[in-house]
Amino acid sequence: MTTTVVELDADRVDALARFFADLGEGDLTFVKEDVSGPEAVRGWMRPGRQWLALDDEDDEDGEDGGEVAGFVAVLPLHGWSDHVGEIRLVVHPRHRGAGLGRTLARHALRRALDQGLRKVVVEVVADQEALLAMFSGLGFTGEALLTDHVRDREGGLHDLVVLAHHVEATAEAMRAIGLEEEIAPQ
Repeated sequence: MTTTVVELDADRVDALARFFADLGEGDLTFVKEDVSGPEAVRGWMRPGRQWLALDDEDDEDGEDGGEVAGFVAVLPLHGWSDHVGEIRLVVHPRHRGAGLGRTLARHALRRALDQGLRKVVVEVVADQEALLAMFSGLGFTGEALLTDHVRDREGGLHDLVVLAHHVEATAEAMRAIGLEEEIAPQ
C-alpha cells in the first residue's frame, strides 16, 4: 500500500467523515471528537494540526485512490501545559498492520517539533498491545496508568495508559550525532 500524508483541509472533510463513518463501534469508542458527520468534523478542524493518510492505490471497483486510510492530529494543550501536545491517531482496520500508524506517529512527532512543542502525549487503552508497542518503539514511555478510566459503548471499563515523548530532547540528541535528516519534515 502506498499512501500520501496531507493536511486536513475543507476539501477533505467529507472524505474524513466517510472514514469515521466506516469505523466499527469498537474503534469509535476511543475517538474523543464528535465524528457524526461533515459538519461535526468541520467544527473541530484545526489548520496545521491535523493530517490524513490517503491511500494512493485504486480500490477494487477501479476508482482512483484518495480514500482516507488514517488520521493524525497534534493538539497543543493550554495554559501551563502549552509546551505539551496530544497526539490523536486512528488507522482504518483495512490498513492496519502495514506500518501506517508508525508513519503517522512519526509525522506527528516532526510536526510537534515544527510547532515548538517540547513534549507530546498519547492516550492508549491498556489492552491495545500492538499500539503500546508501536509508540514505545518510537521512544514514548509510560507516564500514567488510569484504572477503569474509559467506558466503551457496552459499558465495559478499560484502563488507560498515558505515554509521553520528550520531542525536543530527542531531536537535540539526534542532531548531536548527525541525524538531522531523521527529524526533518518530509
